[in-house]
Amino acid sequence: MIKIMIVDDHNLIRDGIALLLSDLPNIEVIATASTGEEAILLAKKHKPNVILMDIRMPGIGGIAAIQKIVANHPDIKIIALTSCTEEPFPTNILKAGAYGYLTKGATVEKMIQAIHSVAAGKKFIDPNIAQKLALKSSSNSPPSPFEVLSIREFNIVMMLGNGLSHKAIAEKLFISIKTLNSCRYKLYEKLNVKNDIQLILFTKQHGLLELV
Repeated sequence: MIKIMIVDDHNLIRDGIALLLSDLPNIEVIATASTGEEAILLAKKHKPNVILMDIRMPGIGGIAAIQKIVANHPDIKIIALTSCTEEPFPTNILKAGAYGYLTKGATVEKMIQAIHSVAAGKKFIDPNIAQKLALKSSSNSPPSPFEVLSIREFNIVMMLGNGLSHKAIAEKLFISIKTLNSCRYKLYEKLNVKNDIQLILFTKQHGLLELV
């Protein structure tokens, strides 16, 4: 039996996927979560075999949650199930430790295939994402300015965009405020911005955060 946890901040998506998987043989949905923080706690409690993880969520978001869960529970395989298909998301999602990558436009059959593949220890990347990654090195288009960021720096950008305070970000990343401030100043330099407000506007303009 493959034990599944579903993580998404939208109830309809989370419940819909759970319903789709509920009647399948050898698959059992044992937990659901609506934030990355909740996913980290429930992963420790329930020890699922596979997690379907959204990326854009309140709080720390999906990428930081993937990194934390994989670090603490390397046997848990995580499939990013997301609408985030443009760089730097694919590179950072895989760098964080995701074992699979599916777009939310994938068919149910493709999702089931991905679940069985990663549960068996085989990586599964959506063909559209795999093609983008393969063409990335040969493309003449300018790279995303966020590709120069480390995974920690990228997570800080996403958390700032989600409205977390400096104190909350430092606590969730287990770093000091001094270390966080050092990272922020490096971010400013790399992205040519002067403060958090300009940084958040810059990330929204480049599609990392949803414009509201």
